[in-house]
Amino acid sequence: MSEGYVKVGQVADFPNGSLKKVTMAGEEVLVANVGGELYAITNKCTHRGGPLNEGELEGSIVICPWHGGRFDLTNGKVVGPPPMRDEASFSVRIEGAEVLLKKK
Repeated sequence: MSEGYVKVGQVADFPNGSLKKVTMAGEEVLVANVGGELYAITNKCTHRGGPLNEGELEGSIVICPWHGGRFDLTNGKVVGPPPMRDEASFSVRIEGAEVLLKKK
């Protein structure tokens, strides 16, 4: 396994269009499959802590279910209020059928 990366599941666990919560080192992480590409950011909205895995996916944007905040999954950046702080993003690596994450 690659240094610093943590296994969070199998590729089949993250079907296209899915928003799934995983736990990595005690931290909740959102893994999203956008057109066959996996992205990962912290799962708690930086506004009021809403669970992003329960939100909606629009292209590469996740919309928080609580207040409609929008984050770009490719880099964790806020793209719509009310959140003002970006999400932490993670490097995603696929080795065989395993999905590995590492905090950027």
